[in-house]
Amino acid sequence: MKTEPAVATTPTQARIIRAVASSTAVETGQSIKDLEVFLQEDAQTSKYSQLKLASV
Repeated sequence: MKTEPAVATTPTQARIIRAVASSTAVETGQSIKDLEVFLQEDAQTSKYSQLKLASV
């Protein structure tokens, strides 16, 4: 039986923030929702907000 190869998709900023928040929450015991809000607010006000993530 042949299967279709998985299609790689580019992660969105929201998914990256969610991944970072959930990883941090596991390590620190904080709420994922609280960390997501903090990261989203920080991403908008950061002095590096004009920079884009590198793409493959």
